[in-house]
Amino acid sequence: MTFTTRLKEEISKLPNNDIEKRSIIEGFLRYNSQIKDTIIITLENASVTRFIYKIIKETFSITPKVTVRVQKRFRVKQIYILEINSQIDYIKEVININNLPSLDSDEEKYAFLKGAFLGVGNVSNPKTSGYHLEYILSNMEDAKVIEEVLNYFNLNAKIIKRGYKYITYIKMSESISDLIKMFRATNSLFEFEDTRIYRDHKNMVNRLNNCEIANQEKTIKSGLNQLEDIKYLEENDLLPLMDEKLSLVVSYRKKYPETSFQELADIISMETDYKVGKSGINHHFRNLRKIKEEHLKKQNK
Repeated sequence: MTFTTRLKEEISKLPNNDIEKRSIIEGFLRYNSQIKDTIIITLENASVTRFIYKIIKETFSITPKVTVRVQKRFRVKQIYILEINSQIDYIKEVININNLPSLDSDEEKYAFLKGAFLGVGNVSNPKTSGYHLEYILSNMEDAKVIEEVLNYFNLNAKIIKRGYKYITYIKMSESISDLIKMFRATNSLFEFEDTRIYRDHKNMVNRLNNCEIANQEKTIKSGLNQLEDIKYLEENDLLPLMDEKLSLVVSYRKKYPETSFQELADIISMETDYKVGKSGINHHFRNLRKIKEEHLKKQNK
């Protein structure tokens, strides 16, 4: 079962007051029904079908005709068809189908978004892909309606065209979490948040590991360069040009070639009478490089 399916099933089992029911069914019928002389609703989720059937019956005092079909293309699944043959004009008037939706309160806006999501909404699995929640609409006008309501709650919704459809979507994980919270889908919210926390922690650990690996590589490369400088001085009898402290640092670098400046400073300070810090080690190796460069200049003259 996908995360979208679990979320929709949880939404369909939550109680709603009369105001919410009207806005839910308005959001649902606007975007997921064929409204002509009859109203045809096609669904694949049994729980959502029962929920929409119940709201229609309670809101309009109408009992939709239910047909169940088995679709065998690609995979076997049941298709649920709700058909309404009476009071069509009354339903159109109640849901204001020929005009923009009239949503005066936040409660109505929440419910409208909830109904539209049950009809045409989809959210990616937070465990396996990037964060993405979308409403799949047939035209730009409908897409803009959903965008406007989402952005009323500062959810940073945007619109793209995909084939013949218009997609109103949100990608920020915080915005998706806020919308699920508006739906009052507590279990799905906890699942989403747990996954988000785990992924954020995992990404942080990966960044820290990458940073640590990069620092280790930098330390090893620096140590190898210093060993090359030391070897050059040894091969050209330049060691006598070093003072006592530089000679001590050189001897410890040869002994500990892969340590960082700070680690090398700690070892020298602990094992000898010379108390030196990271900056002191860096200063000594700059002097070492200076001796090498001055000799190279003389050789090239």
